[in-house]
Amino acid sequence: MKDIMGLMKQAKKMQENMERAKQDVAALTTTGKSGGGLVTLTLSGSGNMSAMKIDPSLLNPDEGEVLEDLIIAAFHDAKAKMDEASQAAMKDAMGDIQLPPGMSL
Repeated sequence: MKDIMGLMKQAKKMQENMERAKQDVAALTTTGKSGGGLVTLTLSGSGNMSAMKIDPSLLNPDEGEVLEDLIIAAFHDAKAKMDEASQAAMKDAMGDIQLPPGMSL
């Protein structure tokens, strides 16, 4: 019976840690860049874009397709950074609890 109670306490603690980690992730922001910094954008932990800066040299009508590609690349850069930060936060929340094989966050 002690093992079950210990397991229940551990599960409750993990649940609290995961909830705290979710809140921490939601508060994160990350900036993605492309074109050597010609385009930068900022994403929140929930994936919403909160800012974008475009170098004026890209505001040429002949550069529209290039600008579109750079915006997409900057978004992917920011998203990859946010995913990495989210995974790190969730891993920290899990502590030393080992998930069964095949399970992941």
